[in-house]
Amino acid sequence: MPVLFSALLPPDDVVEAISAALGDPGDGLRWEPPERWHITLAYYGPDDVGTRAAWLSARLAGRPAVDVRLEKAATFPGVLWLTVAGSELEPLAHAAGAGAEPRPYRAHLTLARFPREEPGLAARWTRQLAGFTSRRWQAAEVALMTSERDPGGPRYRVARSFGLDHA
Repeated sequence: MPVLFSALLPPDDVVEAISAALGDPGDGLRWEPPERWHITLAYYGPDDVGTRAAWLSARLAGRPAVDVRLEKAATFPGVLWLTVAGSELEPLAHAAGAGAEPRPYRAHLTLARFPREEPGLAARWTRQLAGFTSRRWQAAEVALMTSERDPGGPRYRVARSFGLDHA
């Protein structure tokens, strides 16, 4: 069974703005390529796509589209990420199943990973991206994603998409 999660995918122009803010990131961190950038709503682990899609469709039915904006960088141990502005995302994430995880939900877009014992590697980037703000966009679709192991890192694929209601 594939590993599944639900996510919001940033629009192309937001991906381009992030890439421009990063410039040439160089060495030191393991950078996520732009094609893997996403905002996870909920992680499901190994699951059947059809079963999870039916469950997610029922949970998202009638939910409104949400406004999203990415802002300054922050870190978890070993992870450099962009924060997600706006309070509308949390109810959507919980509807998608985020509350089932043991740790609290924190909306973010992972940019890079680094050894936990070397937090200073990300300090340059939290400073460089301190003033970053993307444009606000309306996320009108939730993607059910598959994650497959690949020698170059995980490969993500949209298995199903679920439209959200426009305001």
